Amino acid sequence: MSSVGSPPVFRRPASAVRRATVGALVSSLAGSLLALAPATTAHAAPTLLSQGKTATASSTEGGAFSAGAAVDGDLTGTRWASAWQDAQWIQVDLGASATLSHAVLNWEAAYGKSYQIQASDNGSDWRTVTTVTAGDGGTDNVTLSGTGRYVRMNGLTRATGYGFSLWEFQVYGSTGTTGPTLPGGGDLGPNVHVVDPATPGIQAKLDQVFQEQESAQFGSGRHAFLFKPGTYNGLNAQIGFYTQIAGLGLRPGDTTINGDVTVDAGWFNGNATQNFWRGAEGLTLNPVNGTNRWAVSQASSFRRMHVKGGLNLAPNGYGWASGGYIADSKIDGQVGNYSQQQWYTRESTIGGWSNSVWNQTFSGVEGAPATSFPEPRYTTLDTTPISREKPYLYLDGSEYKVFAPAKRVNARGTSWAGGTPQGESIPLSQFYVVKPGATAATINQALAQGLHLLFTPGVYHVDQTINVNRANTIVLGLGLATIIPDNGVTAMKVADVDGVRLAGFLIDAGPVNSPTLLELGPQNSGADHAANPTTVQDVYIRIGGAGAGKATTSVVVNSDDAIIDHTWVWRADHGEGWGWETNRADYGVRVNGDDVLATGLFVEHFNKYDVEWYGERGRTIFYQNEKAYDAPNQAAIQNGSTKGYAAYRVDDSVNTHEAWGLGSYCNYNVDPTIVQDHGFKAPVKPGVKFHSLLVVSLGGMGHYNHVINDTGASTIPAGTSTVPSTVVNFP
Repeated sequence: MSSVGSPPVFRRPASAVRRATVGALVSSLAGSLLALAPATTAHAAPTLLSQGKTATASSTEGGAFSAGAAVDGDLTGTRWASAWQDAQWIQVDLGASATLSHAVLNWEAAYGKSYQIQASDNGSDWRTVTTVTAGDGGTDNVTLSGTGRYVRMNGLTRATGYGFSLWEFQVYGSTGTTGPTLPGGGDLGPNVHVVDPATPGIQAKLDQVFQEQESAQFGSGRHAFLFKPGTYNGLNAQIGFYTQIAGLGLRPGDTTINGDVTVDAGWFNGNATQNFWRGAEGLTLNPVNGTNRWAVSQASSFRRMHVKGGLNLAPNGYGWASGGYIADSKIDGQVGNYSQQQWYTRESTIGGWSNSVWNQTFSGVEGAPATSFPEPRYTTLDTTPISREKPYLYLDGSEYKVFAPAKRVNARGTSWAGGTPQGESIPLSQFYVVKPGATAATINQALAQGLHLLFTPGVYHVDQTINVNRANTIVLGLGLATIIPDNGVTAMKVADVDGVRLAGFLIDAGPVNSPTLLELGPQNSGADHAANPTTVQDVYIRIGGAGAGKATTSVVVNSDDAIIDHTWVWRADHGEGWGWETNRADYGVRVNGDDVLATGLFVEHFNKYDVEWYGERGRTIFYQNEKAYDAPNQAAIQNGSTKGYAAYRVDDSVNTHEAWGLGSYCNYNVDPTIVQDHGFKAPVKPGVKFHSLLVVSLGGMGHYNHVINDTGASTIPAGTSTVPSTVVNFP
């Protein structure tokens, strides 16, 4: 916003003494509250509800003093300041109705002499909770009572000639604790199959589940096989849809299968391009014939695996495959890429790699081929700039715990090469074990109690947003647990707090349009999370396919420093409930936060932009995209004077951005005459850099005029040959 009036040349700061006093008071209060959390009873200690939430105000003194600056957790560094007149307000949306206990107002030198604290259930009908008539600045700790979702500081009279100015507006209370206290821990439910070497009938159970799940692409079955530490002989674990297999050891070497963990494509006539939604992690394999087959496509992760032999990424018969992702793994022999169109491998050790097809990208991989793009199409970074491995369940003796790996910087090779990985172990007793039938209200109650979440395999309908508001919360899914938002709500929102970890689940859009499906941080988030970022790993988004679904924007990243590590954000192009308007979804991923890193980003088929990037210093290592197959005609994708919406667009306002290993494909099979002006769009600035880009026309079904902006050859001369057009570096 523009400033109100003419700002002074010198703005009088708070005195050094007062700053120290304010800091001490707030630190003391925060320390007292933290000592009481996480809460484990229905009468839980009040928690900070406002930090990182959406805040608005009647006015601002200027663009640097937005309402969000008063709820960002920066106690004396950023602030909200109003216009220089009385009757100004700032309010915060807590995200859900809360029982209010108190508010802490950390005033700057321009404080309120008189003001009200008001509450509202809907953001429009306000009731006054308390009134302060003789404010003297500093830090006010105001007792509140009652409930409300929205809380407002309604400033009546200023104490100075400036406006109202708050370093921080903190609202404390509790949400969702009106029922009985929810227990942590417990059993893992009927769809988690825990075995040890002495368990009878392991192969028979594996075979039974595979028969159910082999072709159940849009079914409701969800399964996890968890192998206790030990050695298992003669197994062939065939892994179908929505099935996870994992070792329960802290290290991959704790659990050994003398046999195979297999994905093939017999169900689809040898074509592996639809082998989605499955995963393997935390195991050592001794393949029977020396090579394990893992012929997958999107949304299929291979993590913390040690293959004492080779790994074949193609189906039997070497039909097409469209994967895939390996992380934190060791493959002693060669990885046979064969027919895989694209693949991303991160922080692993391999004995070699064969074939490149279109796009093979590596970061921090020992044994990876050197960069040689465009032929062979290898793009290799020596290290991954920042990473933190996915959390996982393991057994410590007889006790279940979740291991949360430590952050790594400029990482290369596996996190467990030196033995025990670095990180933190959290007892399962600190998790609410979510089972089918759980409601959103119960899930939010568990979060409000200070519990983490472990979703067991199943499908969960939520009629309200799951609000992850506490720093360092883990939300971990087993067996591709699936969350479906009802009535157009956003499935999950994360506050602008440190260290949240989301991993191992699928969000499936409901038939009523949701404005968003997953949000990291509210609008105008600005807290620094560089030391402890939020991570999103093996979290997949689907719109349509299992039935009609709609969402305007699937994923919105507002928080700074977030890491998006392996996601598939997919508007369905087959199954049930799909069509240009039937599963309308205009935008896939929108990044507003600064310093966001994406490693293994798959985003496909959106009606408009698949990825839009507005934040500064963003980085992407590997990107795979297909434009929407079902566009009815050229007019349907006309973007002003531009033909088509870019698969990946960096906004013109961005000064610094870098990306490696990006591919976009078109298959306009409804109208093959459609032409895209380009696959990628970015401002031409010294700080904006792209490496190893390509576009491909699949069988001549539509074409690209250029690769990025007006650079790169058209795919039209290639006709139906599916030969990519490439750009090595841009600009």
